[in-house]
Parts: sequence; structure tokens; C-alpha cells
Amino acid sequence: MASPLSCSIISPKFTHSFQNKAFFFTTRLHLSLTAFRCTIPASPIHATLPRIAAKNSASLELTKRPTAPSILLTHLESTVKQFQSLMAMIFIFIEIASPVPLYGLQDASISPAEAVLYSPETKTLPRTGELALRRAIPANTNMKTIQDSLEDISYLLRIPQRKPFGTMEGNVKKALKVATDEKASILANIPAELKEEGSVLYTSLIDGKGGLQKLLQYIKDKDPDKVSVCLASTLDTVAQLELLQAPGLSFLLPDQYLKYPRLTGRGIVEFTVEKVDGSAFSPEAAGEAKSTAKIQVVIDGYSTPLTAGNFAKLVVDGAYDGMKLTCANQAILVDSEVGKATGYNVPLEIKPSGQFEPLYRTTLSIQDGELPVLPLSVYGAVAMAHSDVSDENSSPSQFFFYLYDKRNSGLGGLSFDEGQFSVFGYTTIGRDILLQIKTGDIIRSAKLVEGQDRLVLPPQEN
Repeated sequence: MASPLSCSIISPKFTHSFQNKAFFFTTRLHLSLTAFRCTIPASPIHATLPRIAAKNSASLELTKRPTAPSILLTHLESTVKQFQSLMAMIFIFIEIASPVPLYGLQDASISPAEAVLYSPETKTLPRTGELALRRAIPANTNMKTIQDSLEDISYLLRIPQRKPFGTMEGNVKKALKVATDEKASILANIPAELKEEGSVLYTSLIDGKGGLQKLLQYIKDKDPDKVSVCLASTLDTVAQLELLQAPGLSFLLPDQYLKYPRLTGRGIVEFTVEKVDGSAFSPEAAGEAKSTAKIQVVIDGYSTPLTAGNFAKLVVDGAYDGMKLTCANQAILVDSEVGKATGYNVPLEIKPSGQFEPLYRTTLSIQDGELPVLPLSVYGAVAMAHSDVSDENSSPSQFFFYLYDKRNSGLGGLSFDEGQFSVFGYTTIGRDILLQIKTGDIIRSAKLVEGQDRLVLPPQEN
């Protein structure tokens, strides 16, 4: 169970977690030591150690004079252990000096195996909120084929030297063929009242200023800058078309959760954040420094209808207006007293990649290849903290902005807490503001600026 950390009492579990963090930071030193060991010429002592250990007769070798390399190895290993202990103490003192901890995020013990967290599927994990949100839309399979072909170009553009424009051209031609051949199918999935808007978007996708034909021309011109800008525009159009194809949830909620508020699509929440210590947020471009700043978050009901719905209702009710922000390790924590008195909780809700519907009250096993549709390992991810009663539930009102940092993640760039929290959206505007927030700053207001029509309240809430 996740619980707040007391700075006056350091439990063995807490100390162990920091020793494991030290393990992670000394991994490079261990690897260097291993590499050094491999360069030492084999000697009779080193060659016979495995057999001696197996026969439990190591005492026979203790009488032999140790070689110079073995002495050096012993010294280096001792140095590594001392450094690891020092790092553990440093982490402990840093944690004691830090502000309020993040429930369920800071005191979890990390084992050495988790310190090198890795999943073979991490290459497919979206690394931006925009990409994760686009992939989460349950749209027509033809649109997903177009989307996949275009997203491949994003990866090809990252090649630093000679870019494979020929492969990119093939990807666009494939997308164009699907778009033109399957026009009827694409538009047929759009509700009647949205057909006109869908036709306009479809035309823009094919022949628009940021459409497939223009993208193909920029690729033929071998202009990576224009390709990048046009590709972003094309993918945005693809996402808009997909959203028109998905007016509601593609699955039924379990009966026991029908009493909860739910979001049957996307919503946008705008936060106005204010500094109260007299300082100001850095201005944008030639703008003026101000004590307030705007942050926009897209919340996703397609993957987390209960979590996003509960959050949207809290925003509408003004639960976060005037709330103080608390900066913890890699997170900005926001709390509210709503729901605490009644013991109201929302079940932990995570939709695994490739699955049709979310899982409830269970976490994902990342090292077994289970990855979420909405990953935590994205800067600006927004998630609910765990309930202070059980990790199987999310808090009724406490959420956090996650400040993902690859340097503090495992192999493959996965957060150590990946698959453990209900991520329900991403910061899309104002990501640069997050780093400027300090403990004590407040949310002046939070408004649901889009998605009110998708917020479904149970009968007793109407």
C-alpha cells in the first residue's frame, strides 16, 4: 500500500529502496569492472575457481599467493561497494530534505531487477503525448493503416545523416492508395451529423496544404524541414478524422461501474496557474513575464473512461480552483479534499496496448511485455495518485503531472512506475511551464473547455 513518507522515521524498506537506486547509478561502474576483469589473462587460480566453488573446497586455494590482478580486482570491488553505500546515504538525505512525497510514487521499493527495467516492446511505446493520444483513438482500420505508414516517416526523419527518402515516398504512396481506394469506408464510419465535417477533412488529407500530395512533393524534393512540418499537419488531420469516427466508447463498462461518472471520448482541461511569491513565469518569445500561465491537458475517455470522467466532473465542480501545487520527485502533485470524507474511490484503470478494453484494479507486468496505451513514460503525463487505502484504487481527487526524465528511468527509457498508475491524459500546451512551477504555486482555476457533451453522469448526479 502506498503511504506518505515520514521524514523523522526511515524504515528498512525505505532505506532499501535508496540502496537499490544507488545500485542503478553504479551499474556503469560495475560494467567497467566486469570489462576490466575480462582483460586479465587467465591464471590457474581464476581458471579453477568455478570448479573449486562447486566442490566446496575453496580453502585449498586460499594458501596460494594472490596475483597482482586479483588484488586490484578486490580493491576495485571494495571501492564499488563503498561508493554504492555513499550514494544510498546521499539519496536518503536528499529525500529527507524534499517536500511532500507523492503518494504511491516515492516510497515504493525498487529491486535490483527493476533497476534495469526493460520490456522487449519498448521500441513501440509512444514518446510524446500527441502520439499516445492519436494511437488511443478507436478508429477505422483503414485510417490506422494510413496513420502507421505516416508515423514510420517520423522515425525515418530522425536518421542523422543520409535520410531514406525513397522509403518515405513508398510510405506516403501506400497511405494515398488506402485513402483513395477506401474513401467510402472511411467516410461511412462517420455519423450522419458529422459527414460534412468529415468530407472537408478528407479532402484536406488528400489535397490540402498539409496533405498527402504536398507531403509527397516535399519528399521528392528531399527537403527534410518541409517534410517534418507537413507530416505533423497530415497526422493532425488523420487524428481529427479518427475522432469523428469514434463518437463514443467501443466497449461496455462493467455493471458495477455504471454508477460512476464517465467520459465517452476526449476532453480538454485548461489550468490557470499562478505564482503567489511575487515571481513570474518566463515569457514566451517577446512576450511579457506574468505571474499567471496557462496549461492545457487533453484527457482521454477512450482508454480511461472512469478516471477521465471522475476528473472532468471534479473540474466542472471547481474542486481544483485555488488548490496548492506541491513539487515532489519528478512530479507536481495536486490535491483536493473532495471525496475524502465519503471514502469515494475510482478503481485503478489501465488499458493495455492491443487490448479491447481497460483492466480494473490491477497493474501491468512491464517485463512480461505488457505496456499501456497511455504510458506514464512521457513528459507531461497526467495520472491519478493511488488511494491511501489500497493501490487497487485511485485517489478520489489527488492527481499529478509527471515530469518524465529518461536519465532516471530503466533500460528502454521506461519509468520505474510504468503500468502502476491510471494515466488519463497529457499536457499538450504549456509543457515548458511545468518546470517553472514551485511548491506553493496555486491553480487559480481549472475549466473543462471541451468535452462537456461527452461527460456522462449517473442518474443521481444529474
